[in-house]
Amino acid sequence: MKKKTIAAAAVLSCAGAASAQSSVTLFGALDAGVSYYSTTSSFYNNTSRVLLPGGDIKRSQTALSNSGTTPSRLGFRGTEDLGGGLAASFWMEAGLANDSGTGAGPASVIVFNRRSTVSLSGPFGEVRLGRDYTPTYWNDAVFSPFSTLGVGTNVVSSVGSNLQIAKGPGSAVSATDNYMRTSNSIGYFLPPGLGGFYGQLQYALHENASQSNVPGTPSAKGRFAGGRLGYAAQALDVALAYGESTAADATTLNAAGVATGVRLREKIKTLSLGASYNFGAFKVSGELSQVRDVSVSTAPVPLLGLITVRETDKYKGGLLGVTVPAGAGLIKGSYSWVKFDNDQGAAVGPFTPERDASVRKLAIGYEYNLSKRTALYATVARIRIKNGQNNPAIMAASTGGTAGYLSSGAGVSGYAPRSAIGYDLGMRHTF
Repeated sequence: MKKKTIAAAAVLSCAGAASAQSSVTLFGALDAGVSYYSTTSSFYNNTSRVLLPGGDIKRSQTALSNSGTTPSRLGFRGTEDLGGGLAASFWMEAGLANDSGTGAGPASVIVFNRRSTVSLSGPFGEVRLGRDYTPTYWNDAVFSPFSTLGVGTNVVSSVGSNLQIAKGPGSAVSATDNYMRTSNSIGYFLPPGLGGFYGQLQYALHENASQSNVPGTPSAKGRFAGGRLGYAAQALDVALAYGESTAADATTLNAAGVATGVRLREKIKTLSLGASYNFGAFKVSGELSQVRDVSVSTAPVPLLGLITVRETDKYKGGLLGVTVPAGAGLIKGSYSWVKFDNDQGAAVGPFTPERDASVRKLAIGYEYNLSKRTALYATVARIRIKNGQNNPAIMAASTGGTAGYLSSGAGVSGYAPRSAIGYDLGMRHTF
C-alpha cells in the first residue's frame, strides 16, 4: 500500500483559483520487539593497599522495546507549489513509545520533538527554520548499518550522546540536544543537480537574554553552528561534517554585578568523515570521528592577576560496517570504537589510576522483508570497556535499557563498567 496522501480538498475549495497546488501527507512507523540487556561491572584496585576483590556484578533486563531498527514516529508533512520554481513546506514529526502507547516526549506526551520545521525552497536550495537534525549527527547515522537504533547503535553515537547529556545544554525536549537535534535553528541546504554534491549549514540560536548592568551577557550556552558537505554518485557516498556546541559560557558575579570567581567557556567540537561504497553483492561503510571537549577557565588570583587554564579532552572513534543482501533479507555487521584521551595525560606509577579509557562494540543483525513496508529483524551486540573507571559517565556505553553499570570508587578502587551484551527480536511496519 502506498503512503497516504491527504488532499486538503476543503481548504482548496474555499481558496478557489487563487490557491496553488498543495498536499499534506500522513506518515510514520511502528517498531516493537523483545530485547535483552545485560551489563557487567568489575572490581578494580588502583591503590597500594590490599583489598579483597568483590568479583563481577551483573545486571540484566528483558523488555518490550521500540525503535529497534526504525524510529517509531507519527508525522505530517506538506508542500505548496508557489510557482516559478518556489515551494513552501512544513514537517512535523513526533516520537512514539508504542510499547506503552505513549509519546516519546517529556512526561511521555506526544510532542513534535523529532522535527518541527517550515521551509522555502527553490533553485537556490532550501532555507529551513525550526527543530531539526544537526549536520554532524548524519555521519553517525547514515554510515552505520544499524544507524543509531537498538542494541547495534554505533558507539560513536552512544559516547556522543553521553557527552552532550553530561555537558549540556540539553533542553526540556531532549537531554541530547546539540548532538542529534537542535531547536531554534536556521538551516540552508544546497539544491539538487550539482553533479552529486550535497551539503548543509546550520546555526542554532541560544536565545539567552542579556542584561544591561551585567557585563558579558548574554551567555552563549546552547548555541550550535555546523555544516556538512558530501558527494554521492552511483556506488560512492562520502561526507565531511563539523560542528560546535557551546556547553558553558558563564562568569560568576557578585551581588554588585562585578565579575568574581571563575569564568568558564566550554565547547564540544565535532569533526567526522564518513563514506560508503556499494559493490552490488555487498556494501561497505566506515566513519572516522574526533570530538574535542574544549574548556577554558579564567580566574582572578591575588598578586598574579587573571590565570587562564585550557583543557582539551578528546574522544577519537570510528566504525567499519558491511551489509549483504540475502534474498528478501539483509545481513548487517559493524565494529565501532571510541578512545578517550584525557588532557592531563596518563598518571605515573604502578598504583596510580590511568586517565584514559576505551570502548569497543561488535554488532551482527539480520532483517527479513515480508513486504515493502513490513520486516522482521534480529540483532545481537557485545561491548567491551577498558579502564571504565575513568570517565564512566561518558564512556560507559551500554546496549540499552535500564540495567545500568555499577560505577563507584572515583578511580581509586571499587567497581567500573567492563562489558555489556544485548539482543533485539522484533518487527517494524511503516506507513
